[in-house]
Amino acid sequence: MPGQVTTEMCTSGITIRPANESDLDSVNRVIEAAVMTWALPDRVKRLSLPVYRYTRQDLIHLDTVVAEDPQRHILGIATWEEAGPEESPAGHRALLLHGIYVQPGHHRRGIGRRLFSAAEAAVCQLQYDGLLVKAQQDATAFFESMGMSRLPACDPSRQYANRLWKSSAKCGYAHCP
Repeated sequence: MPGQVTTEMCTSGITIRPANESDLDSVNRVIEAAVMTWALPDRVKRLSLPVYRYTRQDLIHLDTVVAEDPQRHILGIATWEEAGPEESPAGHRALLLHGIYVQPGHHRRGIGRRLFSAAEAAVCQLQYDGLLVKAQQDATAFFESMGMSRLPACDPSRQYANRLWKSSAKCGYAHCP
């Protein structure tokens, strides 16, 4: 069951708020635009798009937040849920960040960082040990710049190659354990 996500606004006018059902078309347009920028063959991107799109059912099971501008245009999205014990570093409880997607025309404006911070806040508020992400190769530099560290793939045939981890102790939130 998803945790509590609050609405937050900053001086840039970008609001981070929980997604709702009426956002799904805009959310999926942002995801499609973002996926189409990945360094993959166009055919692979087109074939993989259905897997990345969100549905009403996803909103029930995932925490989903959007970044919107003052005109209420959705510019970015982030989703997460509890990671299974087989995915988390040994002995740790983690939130699994499914992804951060930002409208390509708004890259490098801090929106991805704000969405990442929302996921970090959820880690701390829900008292998880850390945040886990299985990143596209193109995105690993972003996640490393956010303080995440690569996890070794002990079994490369079963584990995603670009797994990154950030301990809640590194979140910087006063209320983290």
